[in-house]
Amino acid sequence: MSGLPPYASFTQKLWHYAFRVICGIVFFFLIAPIIVIIPLSFNAQDFFTFTPEMLALDPDGYSLKHYNDFFTNPDWQQAMWNSIRIAPMATLLSVSFGTLAAIGLSQPHVPFRRAIMAILISPMIVPLIISAAGMYFFYSRIGLQGSYWGVVLAHAALGIPFVIITVTATLVGFDRSLTRAAASLGANPVTTFAKVQMPLILPGVISGGLFAFITSFDEVVVVLFVGSAGQKTLPWQMFTGLREQISPTILAVATILVTVSVVLLATIEILRRRSERLRGMSPG
Repeated sequence: MSGLPPYASFTQKLWHYAFRVICGIVFFFLIAPIIVIIPLSFNAQDFFTFTPEMLALDPDGYSLKHYNDFFTNPDWQQAMWNSIRIAPMATLLSVSFGTLAAIGLSQPHVPFRRAIMAILISPMIVPLIISAAGMYFFYSRIGLQGSYWGVVLAHAALGIPFVIITVTATLVGFDRSLTRAAASLGANPVTTFAKVQMPLILPGVISGGLFAFITSFDEVVVVLFVGSAGQKTLPWQMFTGLREQISPTILAVATILVTVSVVLLATIEILRRRSERLRGMSPG
């Protein structure tokens, strides 16, 4: 029996298999709503359900027309380009500020580190609707509500906690004697960071950036409060489509977003394993 010692009791064997069954049920419960939209996005009819032709695997029941509508409809294309304009800039700001914050908070001499960390990662804890409402009232006072930079800064604030957490986790195994050695050889702090520290924490920085990008690209609540019609992103357009006109094109867009998310998460996992190898936490 794989994973079980030969002397395992009946209770241990029962729990061994029951645990795997429970995990499988939970995994199915989480993944089924995502998987089911993929075949539905190829529905030849304008329905959100499986047609008899699809269930019979009839080729006539499948079509790429919803994907064609996404790539040819000006509303969807404008929403896509808005997301592409907003997410990378928000990611850049998140990575810049989050990395600096993580490095600063990793220094043992910084006072109130735990309190500062709690404040910086609070956007992950506070309900999103509260953050969105607060941003709306704050940005409306300073003239950023409804602007491009208002949405970018709001998404950057949501992405910074992910960067801080991933970079901080990378810094746990960082050998600080390397920076001291570089300083003793005459390197200034900027050179030490660029030549010594950054290459070692780069996997964590990139992982945090990918999380920040996913957060910005998939976010809808904050942009509804802070953005205007000119900043309508893909999730906003999907929300509008569900509320005003039920269009199966939403399923095609959802499939594309799921594919992008899976690719980015796979990249994050590869970078995590590379980071562990660089820090000697796992075999090469």
